[in-house]
Amino acid sequence: MTTWEEFASVAPRIAEVFARRHAATGNLCMLGTPRPDGFPRVSPMEPRFFGGQLCIGGMPGTAKFRDLERDPRFCLHTATVDTQVTEGDAKVWGVVEDIRDDALHQRYAEWLFEEIGFDLRGRKFEHFYQAHLRGASAVEVGGGHLDVTVWKEGSDERVIRKH
Repeated sequence: MTTWEEFASVAPRIAEVFARRHAATGNLCMLGTPRPDGFPRVSPMEPRFFGGQLCIGGMPGTAKFRDLERDPRFCLHTATVDTQVTEGDAKVWGVVEDIRDDALHQRYAEWLFEEIGFDLRGRKFEHFYQAHLRGASAVEVGGGHLDVTVWKEGSDERVIRKH
């Protein structure tokens, strides 16, 4: 399975669009998870890049994390606010792995406190999900055309230009 760091090396265009849009919205993304009945659940969340990984964390006990505990598949979409997509748009999908490593959790908590002042230091983490990517895509508009960049695990990214 592909970590964020590995993904960024084989799909740099998509990774750049995703990271740029992620930062532009204050880290806000929309997380898609499969509900128990099979229908999709879409939830706002603020994933973080930590240690070469894309980490999906948040308030414990929420429906989205119960979904991931039951079924690790997810889709994460940058929050699009411009219907013309002038700044681009991206999504990644794959599966999460719940990392049970108290030392890692505390390093993350220290880093998070330094980054945004949110204090999880000394707390026990119920879950700490790291994303393993299986696919991704990005959309960019410009020069009278639309570029859709796609990537699947095991291959390089490719661009489909639409006029």
